[in-house]
Amino acid sequence: MKVTTTKLPGVTIIEPQVFGDSRGFFFESYSFDKYRQEAGIEIPFVQDNFSHSERGVLRGLHFQKKHPQGKLVSVIQGAVYDVAVDIDPKSPTFGQYVGVELSADNHLQLYVPPGYAHGFCVLSDTVDFMYKCTDYYHPEDEGGLAWNCPDISIDWPITAPLLSVKDQKNLTLKEMFS
Repeated sequence: MKVTTTKLPGVTIIEPQVFGDSRGFFFESYSFDKYRQEAGIEIPFVQDNFSHSERGVLRGLHFQKKHPQGKLVSVIQGAVYDVAVDIDPKSPTFGQYVGVELSADNHLQLYVPPGYAHGFCVLSDTVDFMYKCTDYYHPEDEGGLAWNCPDISIDWPITAPLLSVKDQKNLTLKEMFS
């Protein structure tokens, strides 16, 4: 597997080794020992989530306040632009983001450590999206950062995303930390 560090501490792009032939392909999508040794991911995952979305949907940018979740995200079918944002005001990379295209074709995974906001927008007609989480989901603990926060200026590849009612009310960094 190939591991690429990013400008955000702990945010890692993982390219698993894919074995393919005329029948299709196979790859190991997760192994605790291998991911700990090669990617430095030591926190065990306790919950797997799956979402299905249509082109133009933007989910996020989500985080949990008291129970932060690390996430190992990947695409089963389709493609997304996936984003992690540093929301720790004490961090030297506060307000910075990493964005990467994840697809069923490139097999890339993104590891987003606990304490970051995370979201994605759908680039294909539909997408099936998987993510492993290091903590359980606590709905009362959820927070959201505005997808179009001017303090971050994420270069999303879409201009008019389809947002949930909840995500339409997400705050900017200034509103969150004022």
